[in-house]
Amino acid sequence: SSEGTKHGCGHYRVTKKLRKHDCGSRVCALSTAHNPNCPDCPCDKFYGPDIKETVTVVTPSYCPHCEYWFKGPGSIPRKLS
Repeated sequence: SSEGTKHGCGHYRVTKKLRKHDCGSRVCALSTAHNPNCPDCPCDKFYGPDIKETVTVVTPSYCPHCEYWFKGPGSIPRKLS
């Protein structure tokens, strides 16, 4: 379970982790039993969706990732060579 912000792009960003529902398997990348020193582990980056997501703030702005691609430097058209 988590609390977070719902952005105008549709993404939900966790601001507070409340509780983790866990399978308890050490080979599961999403479990608390998973090795915390796992090299190059994308576990925390790709969590979700949470069993329960509580939206505490709704904002029309894009999340930082989408901001870059749709309104920032990533949105600038590039010339093909």
